[in-house]
Amino acid sequence: MKIGFIGTGKITSSIIYGIFKSKLKITKIYISSRNKTISKKLSKKFKSVKIAKGNQEIVDNSNLIFLAVTPTVGLKILSMLKFKSNKKIISFIATISLASLKKLTKNKNVVRAIPLPPIEIKKGPIIVCPPNKVAKSFFSHLGSVIEVKSEKVCNKFWSTSALMAPFYEFLKVSIDWLTRKGVDQSKATNYITELFLGLSQDAVNKKSSGLKQLVAESQTPKGLNEQALKELQRGKFYSKLNKTLNNIHTRLNKAK
Repeated sequence: MKIGFIGTGKITSSIIYGIFKSKLKITKIYISSRNKTISKKLSKKFKSVKIAKGNQEIVDNSNLIFLAVTPTVGLKILSMLKFKSNKKIISFIATISLASLKKLTKNKNVVRAIPLPPIEIKKGPIIVCPPNKVAKSFFSHLGSVIEVKSEKVCNKFWSTSALMAPFYEFLKVSIDWLTRKGVDQSKATNYITELFLGLSQDAVNKKSSGLKQLVAESQTPKGLNEQALKELQRGKFYSKLNKTLNNIHTRLNKAK
């Protein structure tokens, strides 16, 4: 199978690295030169990756085409490209709806997907909307596929994907606090990253019992975790998190 990426940013790079760690049989990968640094690095590292002369070359030579550009760029370039009816398109563009994508590409074989950077190590969830055999088959090699029928539901998942940068910032703040207190940088980084890795894995293993139980079990009366939770609650940390998710969800629902 030959695939192509219109847009060569972080997520494209992550998927390509993931592909070469998987059992996917891809004969050729066409990428755009929009990000010259990333595209040159990918073509140099992987023989089957080719930098296309233009986006139409990607479309013409690929069986499966991934749209990995910003909404502004997508609206500008997609209507200028010619997609044959047998081409299959997977869009990563958050604020362009399926209806608009089909209209812009003049193609009915369009699905939306939400891959995240951990796909590089074949980890993490990938939302696919609507359910699609080709997309599911491809992404099942790179992570855990969750198919949803409704774009309304898809937008809810897309809202929570915006927690990625805040999560990393949370880790950074914790590490920086330790280093300011005199802890060695490498030890602080190892501790915090391993701490949250362990907590996340524990949550996955015990998801059937519910996170509410884990929240309760991790606290003791007048203990450190109880203090931390109450102080964050008083500071409306979690209320602000809910408000942020609602704001992002509202923005996504306005997509045309």
